[in-house]
Amino acid sequence: MAEEVEEVVEKKSGGNMVLILIIVLLVLLLIGGGLAAYFLLSGGDEADMAQNQNQAQAAPAKRTPMARSNEYLNIGPMYPMDQFVVNLLSEGGSRYLKVKLDIELDKPELSAELDKKKPLIRDIIIRVLSSKTFEEVSTMKGKDRLKDEIVSKINEILADGQIKNIFFTDFVVQ
Repeated sequence: MAEEVEEVVEKKSGGNMVLILIIVLLVLLLIGGGLAAYFLLSGGDEADMAQNQNQAQAAPAKRTPMARSNEYLNIGPMYPMDQFVVNLLSEGGSRYLKVKLDIELDKPELSAELDKKKPLIRDIIIRVLSSKTFEEVSTMKGKDRLKDEIVSKINEILADGQIKNIFFTDFVVQ
């Protein structure tokens, strides 16, 4: 009888050791997997940021959202524009966009040229705005594309300098 009790105790303690060993291995495996996922996911962001910075330096004519945010430290002279109210492109024609914007110049001397070409600049902005749909202007990415398009179209007609950026000071879609 004493031998049977010893065998049962040995089997239970041996079973407990195996169970403890399995639990420890599972915990280590989970920790290792978590660390691997962290390093794999965070390592790509740093490489992408470095690549975006290199592209922004190599091609300053194309403004990416990353490049635009770095330029906020050195904002140039501003040229305020009057309010724009345009119908958005839609089948029903029931949506409109009200926008007020300021134009960032690369040098103060460009203001004189913008004064002379103000009707042409307003026409360009109205054409660009009215060619958009609600879906195109309702997202942040859409607003960034809209800014880039307006900047590039206005820069095509300028001789004394370039527009660096556009800032929406009022943007209402209804």
